[in-house]
Order: sequence, then structure tokens, then C-alpha cells
Amino acid sequence: MNNSGLRHVGGRALGLLVILLALASGASAGWKEKVLYSFQGIPDGQYPENGVVFDNHGNLYGTTTYGGSDSCPGITPCGIVFQLQPGNSWTETVLYTFLGRDYNDGQTPAGGLIFDKAGNLYGTTAYGGSGTCTLLGTRPGCGTVFELSPPTGTGGAWTETVLYSFQGGNDGDFPQGDLAFDKAGNLYGATAFGGGYGSCNEYYPYCGTVFELSPPKTKGRAWTEQVLHAFTGGAGGAYPNGGLVLDRQGAVYGTAAIGGSGCGTLFKLVAEDGTWSEEVLHSFTDGADGSEPNGGLIFDAKGRLYGTTGAGGAAGHGLVYRLAPGRPWDETVLYNFTGGDDGKNPLAGVTFGSAGSLSGTTAYGGGGSGNAFRLKPPGGKGGAWNCTDLHGFTGPPDGEFPTARVIFDTAGNLYSTTRVGGTGTCNGGGCGTVFEVSP
Repeated sequence: MNNSGLRHVGGRALGLLVILLALASGASAGWKEKVLYSFQGIPDGQYPENGVVFDNHGNLYGTTTYGGSDSCPGITPCGIVFQLQPGNSWTETVLYTFLGRDYNDGQTPAGGLIFDKAGNLYGTTAYGGSGTCTLLGTRPGCGTVFELSPPTGTGGAWTETVLYSFQGGNDGDFPQGDLAFDKAGNLYGATAFGGGYGSCNEYYPYCGTVFELSPPKTKGRAWTEQVLHAFTGGAGGAYPNGGLVLDRQGAVYGTAAIGGSGCGTLFKLVAEDGTWSEEVLHSFTDGADGSEPNGGLIFDAKGRLYGTTGAGGAAGHGLVYRLAPGRPWDETVLYNFTGGDDGKNPLAGVTFGSAGSLSGTTAYGGGGSGNAFRLKPPGGKGGAWNCTDLHGFTGPPDGEFPTARVIFDTAGNLYSTTRVGGTGTCNGGGCGTVFEVSP
């Protein structure tokens, strides 16, 4: 595995692995940023690497990979699920602190959250659970999929249920990225490792999976996991990122951080007579068309896919691309990041805004510590997309190193997280933030 591939494995594995082994703003006029909450560590959260979601009452929900407790077993952190309630100042509530594999619970959330129609939250943890996966001589577990259910009465506690514990081997290992529902209530996600095929990394076995998790027909019974596809490395790709999307026919789309022609792939999984098969829609080649694609694809009304790569492009700092259906599918590079005020190295997908615009974050550049950006489509055919730096992060007490997708409220305000920064004192660089950028 080359160093470039390791740097952005799934957009998340590098940050966690490095931690394990080591334990002037160009903001657009009119847009203003506000730090809604600065994490403080323990018992508060630390390092919110993933995005946030709204409920129907305007509360925000998310996860942090660290924080909550310093007593998790082994060398991996526990992490939390949090809620932020709006007001004159936003108020944080820790909804759940993970207990770790000694309790067959998850630890180290490595994806964002999604709601079902009943108000339950679903997510993944990279480690923990009942699996026996090993890392650096310890047994951190293979990861979990969990459900968090709201209290039945005022003032009650949220209840966590581990829906599935990965086992490694032919099963998955290290689930990451956001989950996705289909119309029948099945969950889809990816594990960066596991699956039983390939030798893609010296620390973790095998090259990753895409899985489906089906709810029981009788409430209270176990959910059923099925590995839809196990990656082998090479032309088919390796290290799927999660953040999958489904089309109307139930086909599953995602990206693999490496493999293909060398710089990662965008793939499609289709079921025929109960058997799933992979089709590589685009293989990123020499880096000019992007390298190390991230998860978090989105469709437009024409069935075109949009995404980002953390590296590659004209300046080597990553790009935003569009893939149009056809035989073969056709890639268009919408924007190459230059590393200046427009930022560099986007580590998450983009989100549609008003008038067909695309918004997202870059981990570096901008104000020196990453940025929030918006891309506006060209006015005429063949024109260039225009990039606006909505906010350049400057580090503590501001946010630093945004690695998650953005969301919008009904007023057009943008929300997301920064992994570090803020007023906390974790390792001298802040514990992370949730921020708002308003027009």
C-alpha cells in the first residue's frame, strides 16, 4: 500500500491510525461564521470527525470519536453521541457514551448519524463489539452498527442497542461513513477492511466490504447482516469509504479510496437473482482526474453523481467531480482546488444548495486551517464553476480541520463540524467544534 493511499483510507482510517500509533481568512463578504459549540474532552466529546443532522425541532445530533470516558479498554477511545439544542447559546447534551468491547459495546464512532421515521438514530463504530479483531497486539474489536432510541418520557435516557457486531475475516472490519436506508428499512454501509480477500494493509486484514443489515420481522429479534461485496484490491478497488447512495432501482453506489487504475474507484453494485455484482463506473487514473475519492456521493435529478477526491487534480490538492451515466460513464472535473483561499484536500462529499450550487469543506487551506466553500454552476454551457470561500478557519478559538459534509437549514444557513480547534484544551489544539456559516 502506498503512502498516498494510506493518507486518505476511507477519509477516516488514517486519522484514527495515526492517533493510535502516536497517540488570514479569505471569507466571502456577507457570510459569517459562528462556533455553536466547542467540545472540551472528558466527559464531554472530543474530535467530531463526522457531520451533524437535524431533527424536526431544530436540534443537531452527531458523534465524536474521542471523549465521554477515558476508561475504554485497549488503545482505542470510547466516543459519544451528542445533541445540541438551539437558544441564545446552543446547549450540548451527551446522549450516549460508548462503553467499549469489554461490554460488547461499540467504541470510536467513525461515521455520522441518520434518522428513521420513528426518530431513532443509527450509526457505526470503528471498533468494539463482540468481534475478535486485533490491532497492535490488542483486541479492539471489529466495530458495530448501533441504534439509539429516544426516551419514552420527558427526562428519560436514550437507549442504545448494538444491531450488529462485525467479526472480521469474511465479515467486515472497521465500519465507517454514514449509513443509508432503502425503502424496505434495510441499512447499507461499508467496512474499510475485512471481507476475506486481498492483502491491502499491514495493520488490518483484507480490503473491505459493502454490507446490508436487515431488520427482523419480529420486533426484538436480531438484525441480519449480508456482505454484498468483498473487495479484492486491484482493478475492483479497495477500502470503501461508506456514505453510499441508492438509486430508484435499488442499486448501490460508492467509492473505494485506492485501487482501480491506481487512484481509487467509483463503483456500482447490482443484485440479479439474489447475487450482487460490482461494476466499476470510473477508475481514477493518473491523479489528473482525482485521486483517493471520498465517500458521500449525491445524485442530481438527471441521475448524475457528484463527489470529491482528497488528492489529485491539476494542483494535486483534490477536486470536485461529476459522473454522468452512459457507456462508459463520463467524468467531468467541476473544480480543482488550488490550495489558496479556496482550500485544499476535501475529505467529505458535497451538498446541494440553492440554484444548483454545491457546498462542502476542505481540511486545509482557506484561512490556514481549512474552509467552507460553495461552487456555483456556470451561467452558460461550457463555462467554469465558480468557487467562493464562505469561511476560512483560523484555528483556536475558531475551528480547525473540517472533515465532514455540510447541511443546510430552511433559512440557508450551513452547519458542520471541525475535528479540532475551538476553546477546548485537548492536546493543545482544541477538541473540535460545531459551526454555523450564515449568509
